[in-house]
Amino acid sequence: MIFEGRRKVHPELRTVIELQEVDRRVSELDAQIGSLPAEAAALESQLSDFLHTLEVRKERLAKNQKERRELEGEIKEIQARISKHRDQLYEVKTNEQYRAMLHEIEGEESNIRTIEDKILEKMMEADELEGHIREAESRLADEKARVGQETARLRALRQEDMDEREKLLARRKEMAASLSDDLLQVYERVRHGRGGVAVAAVREGFCTECHVALRPQLYNEVRSNEALITCESCARILYYVEPPAEPQEAADASGQAAAHH
Repeated sequence: MIFEGRRKVHPELRTVIELQEVDRRVSELDAQIGSLPAEAAALESQLSDFLHTLEVRKERLAKNQKERRELEGEIKEIQARISKHRDQLYEVKTNEQYRAMLHEIEGEESNIRTIEDKILEKMMEADELEGHIREAESRLADEKARVGQETARLRALRQEDMDEREKLLARRKEMAASLSDDLLQVYERVRHGRGGVAVAAVREGFCTECHVALRPQLYNEVRSNEALITCESCARILYYVEPPAEPQEAADASGQAAAHH
């Protein structure tokens, strides 16, 4: 506790510090609650992208298989033409016609080799696609389960945050009602004008929010924590925090306590 051990602390000072902690936590919850739908949407988008990639690969495989069938059909057509040309070799009358027919057959056979190379490329592409598809399909159930579990976790977390926020707002209403109207107005005005921070600790003579040194007299008044005092620089409500005890001081205090016993 900030004022643990202190007997005289302005009661509204305790309340306004606690009120700021409540407001800080409510702001954190608001940000988290607001971010959760986007996180859930990102998960759904990941699954959608996964399914889309799988579908695209299946479409590419189907196209690949269709193109291979077409190429194989072209080879059959060429082979039929070559067979016809070979039959015609026995019908030609001159050597020139014979050589021309052989040249045409060679050209057709060259076309077959070119198409066979294309078919081989298609087969290699199909093997790769089939591997990706098998791997994706084996992961699909796990991916759906992961997204479902994570989405459920985000929904549960959002509900927990909303429940906590509702309790904090109820507590805030009680605390705000216990403050004087003037103090509450100062708190709300400064909070909205100073980035959500209306109450500032004072350490070693400085406001820890605006980092401006307090006048000695004002510093002494703040150190008592018995009055409501605002920073002359940033207008925040001030309270004093005792510096932590030095190791030797703590040991001396412990020794003195033991001696009294």
